[in-house]
Amino acid sequence: MKSDNFKRFELKPFLIEALSEQGFTLPTEIQERLIPAIKNGRDVIGQSQTGTGKTLSFLLPIIDRIDVTRHEVQAVITAPTRELATQLFDELKKLIDVAPEDERVQAKLLVGGTDRARTIERLKIQPQIVVGTTGRLADLVKENALQVFTAKMLVVDEADQMLDMGFIDDVDKVASKMAENLQMMVFSATIPEKLQPFLKKYMTDPRHVHVEPKHATATKIEHRIVSLRHRDKLDFVVKIAKSLNPYLAIVFTNTKEQADEVANAMESAGLNVDRLHGGLQARQRKQVMKLVNDVKVQFLVATDLAARGIDIKGVTHIINFGLPKDLDFYVHRVGRTARAGADGIALTIYEDSDQESIEKLIKKGIRFTYYDFKNGEWTKLDKAPLGVPGKRRHVRTSTTIKPTQSKPAEKKATGGKATAKPRKVKPAYKKKAKYRQNKEEQRQRRINKKK
Repeated sequence: MKSDNFKRFELKPFLIEALSEQGFTLPTEIQERLIPAIKNGRDVIGQSQTGTGKTLSFLLPIIDRIDVTRHEVQAVITAPTRELATQLFDELKKLIDVAPEDERVQAKLLVGGTDRARTIERLKIQPQIVVGTTGRLADLVKENALQVFTAKMLVVDEADQMLDMGFIDDVDKVASKMAENLQMMVFSATIPEKLQPFLKKYMTDPRHVHVEPKHATATKIEHRIVSLRHRDKLDFVVKIAKSLNPYLAIVFTNTKEQADEVANAMESAGLNVDRLHGGLQARQRKQVMKLVNDVKVQFLVATDLAARGIDIKGVTHIINFGLPKDLDFYVHRVGRTARAGADGIALTIYEDSDQESIEKLIKKGIRFTYYDFKNGEWTKLDKAPLGVPGKRRHVRTSTTIKPTQSKPAEKKATGGKATAKPRKVKPAYKKKAKYRQNKEEQRQRRINKKK
């Protein structure tokens, strides 16, 4: 059996079978280090980036520990968004659906945006594992529809995002109603200082596993960076999108208002586009995700809601309409492409005000390639443009991506003779040429006056 390497964790046979069917052969580092600890009932903190296998590191031992003879809630798994909760539930179903009838774990997905009364009706039979968003879970616990006092395992996934979005209080409301000997499992890309009081309240001597990525981002991502300069940003991003012709591209914006503006502009330009942000109703977001997964959308304009945890397959390009305020999200954004060994392009439109942020990303190990985009052509620059961090560092020789016919020599105002532009353009060449042209025109006017 392909998944023999998972056998040493002494998991139930149907879990090994499920792993084999999904093609998982070797445990990842975080799985190696956390599965035994979780099986032994220890509190854990798993700190890692997306794509390290953290989801299986808690799902496998939790399912393994469920007592199917007890028809009560035994584990609660929380997520900050409906999309991420749904994704976790789908992964859970892949593992439990292969189990024999007498070992089948009962699980339910509880998220906002669904019929509350119908949900309460379904909870007359309590599930053994609950996956849900914190707000809906806290509401159902308050109504006593969800009885979590029997549950001894709690997962807080994407904890730093929970904190940022103000959901930790809801997690606290749920955790405070659970069993006294609660085992808490916290997973997060970062562990902010503001999260510490919550962790100390519920965790005892947690096993803290921090899996450092070998590279800041996947090695097969090409990080392109292009200056906006004097151009209209909405018009520019539309032209860039048209030039790429991706299988699937995600265009990231910093606000839902920006996302709507960009999506509307792309739609007006005839592009196949949809949008995903927190301003949409749950039903709308679910429809968008279905269209994306069914490969019926070529461009998805999204806020950072889609950057954390959500696995969207087939993303070939990332376009950053602007750099995120929290630069850690740059890594999360570009991590949507170049997955499972594929190549990917992450393209960022930057402005002069972004120089400090670019410098910080360079220090994090991001290797940018500088480009210009003009008249539908991509030109790779040999070094960063003037005024941009890294301008003295050579990258590659300047190359035009799309071959074009050479332009005829241009006539200058100085004498009317045809002169070709120099191949190597010196810094401020255009300004100097304009200055010389103005001087020549002034000289000619003075001569004409004397005549």
